[in-house]
Amino acid sequence: MRTLICGSIAFDNIMVFNGQFKDHILPESIHILNVAFLVPELRREFGGCAGNIAYNLKKIGGDPLIMATIGKDADSYVQRMDQLGLSRDAVRQMDDAMTAQAFITTDLDDNQITAFHPGAMNQSHLNQITPALGAGLAIVAPDGRDGMLQHAEQLAQHKIPFMFDPGQGLPMFSGEELLHFAKAASYIAVNDYEGKMLEEKTGQSLPKLAEHVKALIVTRGAVGSTIYAEGKQHDIPCVKASAIVDPTGCGDAYRAGLLYGIAHQWGWQACGQLASVLGSIKIASRGGQNHALSRELVAKIHHEAFGSDPWQA
Repeated sequence: MRTLICGSIAFDNIMVFNGQFKDHILPESIHILNVAFLVPELRREFGGCAGNIAYNLKKIGGDPLIMATIGKDADSYVQRMDQLGLSRDAVRQMDDAMTAQAFITTDLDDNQITAFHPGAMNQSHLNQITPALGAGLAIVAPDGRDGMLQHAEQLAQHKIPFMFDPGQGLPMFSGEELLHFAKAASYIAVNDYEGKMLEEKTGQSLPKLAEHVKALIVTRGAVGSTIYAEGKQHDIPCVKASAIVDPTGCGDAYRAGLLYGIAHQWGWQACGQLASVLGSIKIASRGGQNHALSRELVAKIHHEAFGSDPWQA
């Protein structure tokens, strides 16, 4: 089944400061803050929620179609999509904007200072969802605000089931708008912090919100994840990773597992277990798309963790 991935394509510029921010920020002078950090280490990674989800889904045999807007500086990302065999039929390149970019400075205590430039992402509403795309399933992941609202509306209009994944974009929406997403979507996926914010903004508990959709999924890091579906609660354990290196993109990897399982009509326990395996593989590598991933590796780790072959689900 072709899965439409609506969301951001972005570059992650990651800088490491070989010290601690607290040693250079004076609390009594915070109102006149003026600091500079020497960052001898700099990495530029391919990222963005749509890019990360599609990378994982493609690697395990799914059929992702990215819908995103990129800027005039995206040639290297375009080449990467081609190398990975990811279709660019629904990717629009803007000549008057830069590709979305995050500038992340991390200190030795893993504290982070991040600046995010949305760039071309703010024009995601220019992309239109129609039945001609051939998608049988979709996800609305963090993107431009107008684009997220419009794409959810279009997916509902064309009766294409979709997952609403507000991510870091959740604060952009009012409680009323979030309830509208919930009623239009077939699935909702959030992490535990976003779940609490969703409850606060909508005034409804997660089990209550789950009544609007086929399933509501909450990831809880090392604790595992919970899937509320059909009046039941499925608790999915976290799969032990070979190393804890970088959580960037773990949520996107998890969502790729969910989407694969949904597309193949798996039960919720099986969907969650595959998703958990993908998250554990991702966290052992830096960046959102640098981890080696194959169906064979997934089968090996899945068998070690759950005693079964996921591809026989």
